[in-house]
Amino acid sequence: MKIISKTFKLLTVFLMVLGITACSDDDDNNGPGVQATTVVDVALANNLTSLAAALEATDLVATLQGSGPFTVFAPDNDAFDALLTATGLDLNNLSSTEEALVRNILLNHVIVGQNLSSTDLVNAGSGYTNVAATGPNGENLSLYFNTANGVEINGQSTVTSANLTATNGTVHIVDTVIDLPTIATFATSNPSLSILVDALVYADTGMPTVPYINTVSDSAAGPFTVFAPSNDAFVDLLAELNISALTDLDTATVDAVLTYHIVTDNVQSSGLPNGTVTTIGGDITADNTNFTLTDPNGRVSNIVTTLVDIQGINGVVHVIDKVILSPQP
Repeated sequence: MKIISKTFKLLTVFLMVLGITACSDDDDNNGPGVQATTVVDVALANNLTSLAAALEATDLVATLQGSGPFTVFAPDNDAFDALLTATGLDLNNLSSTEEALVRNILLNHVIVGQNLSSTDLVNAGSGYTNVAATGPNGENLSLYFNTANGVEINGQSTVTSANLTATNGTVHIVDTVIDLPTIATFATSNPSLSILVDALVYADTGMPTVPYINTVSDSAAGPFTVFAPSNDAFVDLLAELNISALTDLDTATVDAVLTYHIVTDNVQSSGLPNGTVTTIGGDITADNTNFTLTDPNGRVSNIVTTLVDIQGINGVVHVIDKVILSPQP
């Protein structure tokens, strides 16, 4: 396999690191610089040769030998082989564009500044954190974890071996390379947004439509800002409209409502204006002090402050507690 030659080079780096650290007087490994047993060393010790080769091919070895701390979700060799086969990428012969892509994919597995054990994740249950990969405007991408059935990342990758400890962090081996997330990734992986997904799917059955699912799943689309109503927000809407299901509404009405939740720009919470926000459906009003959105009917939605800036490669999601309605007669 072509990545083997890259791995041999990295092994040389690894041996040099051992030699340097063996001669160092810095035994506590809390300062800057190379650590005694880094997350890279842990990857090599656990035969993650494909990951090691990819790190070298993208010049990330030195980065992950730093003081960190890092939490690394490390794909196993089979996961990397599947990625290389699917994409046709050759780690020995990457163009500058391909190298940048692979580098960002690798950084999508790295949480900087946190040393998270599986216990930390399980105790949290589920949630979002930022990774080192970047998206629109250089914003750090988000990662969603859910521990309802093991530790699952972005709804696609599962931890198979946890808590491999280094002096500069922790490595968790996963069974799939974690794709750069889209808005659809976060909508479909979080059970609390399942009714929003249902609404998008339902709207797609009508004509004309955006189409929503294809658009929010397209990494090259956007960027968009999506104000994403929670499941509870949709349940409250059904009661407000005195209906039992969204399908009691015609697709054109659902489509019109959804357009008021989408802005054609990547607007992080810090960039929300105090005033008019133009969605693809029409204007709503934002209050950046109270973190609220007011729709054309005077109805107020609260932006959930703990669920903002969920950043994907094609846009950002902010969860809200009330569905925004298009103008009502």
